[in-house]
Amino acid sequence: MNMIFERKLAIPMEVKEMYPLTSEMSAIFERRDVELKKILSGEDDRFLLIIGPCSADNEDSVIDYISRLREVQEKVKDKIFIVPRIYTNKPRTTGDGYKGMLHQPDPTAKPDMFKGIVAIRELHMRAIKETGFTCADEMLYPENHKYIDDMLAYVAVGARSVENQQHRLTASGIEVPVGMKNPTSGDISVMFNAITAAQHKHTFIYRGWEAHSQGNPYAHAILRGYMNKHGQTMPNYHYEDLANVCEAYMSKGLSNPAVIIDTNHSNSGKNPFEQVRIAKEVLASRAYRDDIKKMVKGFMIESYIEDGAQKIGEGVYGKSITDACLGWDKSERLIYDIAEKC
Repeated sequence: MNMIFERKLAIPMEVKEMYPLTSEMSAIFERRDVELKKILSGEDDRFLLIIGPCSADNEDSVIDYISRLREVQEKVKDKIFIVPRIYTNKPRTTGDGYKGMLHQPDPTAKPDMFKGIVAIRELHMRAIKETGFTCADEMLYPENHKYIDDMLAYVAVGARSVENQQHRLTASGIEVPVGMKNPTSGDISVMFNAITAAQHKHTFIYRGWEAHSQGNPYAHAILRGYMNKHGQTMPNYHYEDLANVCEAYMSKGLSNPAVIIDTNHSNSGKNPFEQVRIAKEVLASRAYRDDIKKMVKGFMIESYIEDGAQKIGEGVYGKSITDACLGWDKSERLIYDIAEKC
């Protein structure tokens, strides 16, 4: 076999025993879980904002960023429910590049998967303890979800993973809301197939066990734009796109219809500064049509302390080493603008 097996990793239960949540942390998780599900079900009309760095590459700067969000959250708490992004796994289109904290707790050092597992658990725990936020992460590897499933507020399934059967079936066994992105092709029927699968019960193999999932009624759509046959980025946040998704949702009979708009990626052409304009356009579409307003529950925004991106090793504090992000000052103004208009 063309693989070298270095060591057997600790199972999730063992890691959770080494790094357990306190009763206070668990209480925060449970309270925020109830609040978020009420937003997605329509019982709470606050707007959901999933915001933060493209990748969580540095523990201190990520916590610094989230601490700033805490102060803003208090000012907009009647209008907006913030879920910070702590993305510790990064999909790479060609397999090259920084794959996230799970692989490399230190982006300048060689990969160490056990140190990575510990680092991502400690980072999410620190966010809860120091800021009172439970956060969002991407489920890049379904078998790794159990290492942090006791404290995640929100799980995203990416555009390259949404067609994968194991991601869909694992999502059906997750208790917190799961957002399914449209695939890179833009075919929303693929996204809806993923949501349908995630909302139903299944029997499948998971981490060597025969598992029986109960279905996740809070699985929902994320629109992130797509690539056309010429490799050009194409948006899918315009009014006509939202109307089309609303109509498709109504024809499916799915539970808790909800759409989150990813304002970066192919929607922005990876220009993070376009996120401000995109958010304002979507809010205008919500104001124009009631069913769009009910369906579009929030935004996913890539934001960090400093504008833009840098290469690994440049050492700029709070600046992304993956996709470019919107800096703090612009992000703070955008949050207040959203609170005024939503």
